[in-house]
Amino acid sequence: MDWEEFDALTNEEVRAAAEQDPDNPPMTEEELARMRRVPDVRRIRLGTGLSQAKFAAKFGVPLASLKDWEQGRRTPAHGTQTLMRIIQHEPEAVDRALQKARSGAGRV
Repeated sequence: MDWEEFDALTNEEVRAAAEQDPDNPPMTEEELARMRRVPDVRRIRLGTGLSQAKFAAKFGVPLASLKDWEQGRRTPAHGTQTLMRIIQHEPEAVDRALQKARSGAGRV
């Protein structure tokens, strides 16, 4: 790949070349709108100020899985994505709920 040649292309030239590629055409606006964003687990963890090990222990996720998600090797399951979104906005509430669940408080 000649990166100097590529860098010299305008955005319009890049888009035109992509549209001509039958194996990998650009996504349409409709396709993009249907896509769900996967939470940025690393950014969420960094926002808590915790190390990977402490975040995993605090929120009950396997450390190896957390590392895989942060490195882009795997995508969190849908339920975990929901948990990550909640942690992003209300980490203290998740922590309180998990502590309560771990202590057995509120069992029926």
